Amino acid sequence: MTHSTIPRWTIVTPVLAWAAIAASSAVGGQAFYLALLGILLAGTVFAAVHHAEVVAHKVGEPFGTLILALAVTVIEVALIISFMLGGGEEKLALARDTIFSAIMITCNGILGICLLLGGLRHREQNFQLSGAKAALTVLAAISVLALVLPNYGTSQPGPLLSSSQLAFTGVVSLVLYGAFVFVQTIRHRDYFLVEGSHDENEHAPPPSNKVAMLAVAMLLICLVAVVTLAKLLSPSIERFVVDAGAPAAVVGIIIAALVLLPEGLAAANAARADRVQTSLNLALGSALASIGLTIPTVAMIFVFMGEPLILGLEIKETIFLLLTLVACSLSLSVGRTTILQGIVHLVIFASFVFFAISP
Repeated sequence: MTHSTIPRWTIVTPVLAWAAIAASSAVGGQAFYLALLGILLAGTVFAAVHHAEVVAHKVGEPFGTLILALAVTVIEVALIISFMLGGGEEKLALARDTIFSAIMITCNGILGICLLLGGLRHREQNFQLSGAKAALTVLAAISVLALVLPNYGTSQPGPLLSSSQLAFTGVVSLVLYGAFVFVQTIRHRDYFLVEGSHDENEHAPPPSNKVAMLAVAMLLICLVAVVTLAKLLSPSIERFVVDAGAPAAVVGIIIAALVLLPEGLAAANAARADRVQTSLNLALGSALASIGLTIPTVAMIFVFMGEPLILGLEIKETIFLLLTLVACSLSLSVGRTTILQGIVHLVIFASFVFFAISP
């Protein structure tokens, strides 16, 4: 796929979103308006990811998937903060729930769909084992340190962290993610490319400088629009979850699913095109960016505000996290995949969703 032009819908959608935002004071709260905001929020997220893809294609792999992961993380952090600020004690665990949901969605949902679709169409698919191992090593370290260890501290009753512990956790997460990015983009860039290729997109002409600059500008416009739309919609989404009788953690799943849907579609299309390396870069990179950038950002905000933040997972979620890490380590341990690994990850994902809705 080339990005020689910017599709009109990726420009029209954020413009309509800003028009709807401007009209909030006049028609805010009405059912049709809230439905329209929901549609525009989803469309603007898709538009933002498309513009990030244009920029990513301009800079090439593996920098491209890194840019996509960063764009998605910005949206995720913005949504979390929009829901959490002023939400009271019941929102203290929203960041944890969203990050955990993002890991489950990327490492089981997106990865499972990619491996299943790729296996059905190509039987076996090969990838760089070194890159997958590097990503999983960092993911295991960050997720356990940030989401499991807080349950066992003594300065604060788990799952809370003291201000110093929260700051340290944020720094550690950022250091680990920064080290991964250095390895992915500079030190061992070849670990994350198709074997024998310097760039997975070398067969497709990159967009012009003019198109790339327009994509950068539209990406920024879309990101700000997503934040504003989320702020307007957050009370309605929370009320919907409560009225449905679902646990508060479902809000985190909704946020994570919304921001990861466009990237998940891109990863699935790459797997169908026999580019499973790109799928793995997108899935594992998104999981790492979600926790490696969201934790430091949220930690910094809450340390500055002097507010408590719940990070430690409950027993059920801890089991799902450890099962996911083990399953990923085994299914990506030989450098090739089949439909079996995809089915296993999808079953784990379905179990996660079921037990989240029916705890």
